[in-house]
Order: sequence, then C-alpha cells, then structure tokens
Amino acid sequence: MTTTPTQQLSDAGVSIWLDDLSRERLSSGSLRKLIEEKNVVGVTTNPSIFHAAITAGSDYDAVIAEEAAKGASVEETVFEITTTDVADACDLFAPVAAASKGVDGRVSIEVDPRLAWDTEGTIAEAKHLYKKVNKDNVHIKIPATLEGLAAITATLAEGISVNVTLIFSLERYRAVINAFQSGLELAKENGHDLSKIHSVASFFVSRVDSEIDKRLNALGTDEAKALKGKAGVANARLAYQVYEELFSTERWAVLAAAGALPQRPLWASTGVKDPAYPDTLYVTELVAAGVVNTMPEKTLDATFDHGVVTGDTVSGTYEEANSVLNALEGLGISYNDVVAILESEGLDKFVASWKELLADVEGALASARKAS
Repeated sequence: MTTTPTQQLSDAGVSIWLDDLSRERLSSGSLRKLIEEKNVVGVTTNPSIFHAAITAGSDYDAVIAEEAAKGASVEETVFEITTTDVADACDLFAPVAAASKGVDGRVSIEVDPRLAWDTEGTIAEAKHLYKKVNKDNVHIKIPATLEGLAAITATLAEGISVNVTLIFSLERYRAVINAFQSGLELAKENGHDLSKIHSVASFFVSRVDSEIDKRLNALGTDEAKALKGKAGVANARLAYQVYEELFSTERWAVLAAAGALPQRPLWASTGVKDPAYPDTLYVTELVAAGVVNTMPEKTLDATFDHGVVTGDTVSGTYEEANSVLNALEGLGISYNDVVAILESEGLDKFVASWKELLADVEGALASARKAS
C-alpha cells in the first residue's frame, strides 16, 4: 500500500502543523480538509498571519460592525477577532488533541509583539489570552527574548501551555529549555498536573539561510558558494542535539517522573525563500522523532505532492552540522552576529505587522460607525 509523504512524515514522528489561520479557512472547511487529507494536526499563528487574514476579503466585516456598534476600541476588536478564530480552531482540533492526549491538536496565539521586551506585560497578556480563548488545547506564544525567558517560566508555572517563538541561536535555545524546566518545577510546586502542560520551542530555519547566504554571496568565492543553503539545516540539527542532551538529564528525569512531557522542538520558517533550493528542503532534511514542522500551505502542498521522506535525517549528522558552522566562522561570518540580527528583524517584522493590523482595523471601525 502506498502512503502519502505527509503520512510518512507522521509515521516518522513528525507532527505537521499549518502556519496559517483565518475565518475563511474555518468557515469554508479547507482547514478540516487539511486535517483529513494532509495529516495536519495543529496550527500556528503570528501577527503577520492575522494581518493578512483580517485585511483580505470581507470575512471580518460583520464582527467589526458589531464591535463598532458596541463602541469597542481597536485593541479590543483585534483581541475579539483573533481569540475567536483561535478558539474555533481549538474546537476543530479537539478530536486530534483527545486522540494524542493533548500533544497535538494545538492552536497557537501570540502575545502582542510590542510586549516582547516587557516581562510583566507579557505574563499579564498570556493569562488574559488564555482566559479568553478558554480551551485546553491552546498554546500561548511568547518570543524567546531575554525578557521573554522569565515570562515563559512564569506562564508555565500557572499551568498554561506555551509555544516559545523566534528562537535562532543554540545558546538561546538552551536558555529556553532551562526556562521551560524551571516553569514546570514551579508548576509542580503550585500543584498543577504536569501531564497537562504542553510546550514547543519554535526554532527558525529558512531565515538563517537568507541572512548567511547574503553574506556568502558578498564573499563570492567558491568556498563561500559551496556553503550556501546549508546553515539553516545545520543549525536546526544541532538544536535537536541540544534537545536530546537537555532532556536526558537527572533534572529532567525528576520532572518526567512527575508526569511532565518534553518541550518539543518545532521547525518554524520552513518555507524556502531561495527558489534555487528544493521547495521541501526544510521538511525532508529535518525529519526526527518528536518534532513539529509548522508549514505554510505552499510548503505543505509541495511536501504532499513530491516530498521524499527517507526516515530520520537528523540523528548522526551533528559532526557534519558543526563543520558547516565552523566553516562559516572560518570565512569571517559571525554566528552570534547573524542570530542577533535575525531576532531583532523577526521582532521588528511582527511589531510592524501588528501596527498595520491595528491601523487597518481602526479604519474599518471608523467606516462601520459611519455606515451605521
């Protein structure tokens, strides 16, 4: 019997999540279809995704008119729209969550990106979002800034499941796992059932290649060209090595004995930015047990259509991955500089998307008030 590449990924231990959500996806049944046909078992959202959804078409006109009639502010309106979509998606994925004991069937919603450098503000917003969505299978997304680390710990300590986002560096990933384990230790002290707290760590892939390839092109040597398109996969594979290491410690064993589940690595930014590369590069080269790959629909479709899944493509690659990063350093490309720029740019993009979203919804509210 032949199986689809997405089924083969699932069989290899990779959970496929869709990196997109909109009212149209929910109402048209297209998201349900992806669950049934392409092995999609979760959804991630971000400010850019909501901006695209809300400003395309007329799906949100009725709710915006309703909010305008109530005299709601632009922030309240956006909060209402995004939490409603996420709650409805949580309901759609509830059977998946039940079948996987809450591991999959997750839907992520991000705290206001303008709070990325505000620990207390992030904690308050995470609780507010969690209370409003009010679904067991929601993940609250918190960026892995230095200020975000303490917020991650505090949110998990309240028994709230967290998707840690915008991780680029191996050093920061170690800090994220530490924040996660600290959060579970506090949750245990607070009397929470650890088996009900779930978390993923979103490690970004394609953006690493975009930034490093730009620098390799500037160098222009044969040696530089030979390293193009290799850093993103190498970095992610080394992240999986960190995951294996930090979830086989005595500290973790104590938490696992109390019912805790590991924080799974999630490959984010898996759409290929350079058309010269295979469109399934960040899927087929990052197959390992216990990971999530959140894909834009274009990447999901490409994987379903022609992805070649050959089993685990991560274990046993660490030496080779290290040699890629060492070779880049040897050419004068600073890893630390690259990851710092990527974190800063990633946050700036989300803040810009959020501000554009607020401006667009503000305009729509004003129009709705005039029309009434």
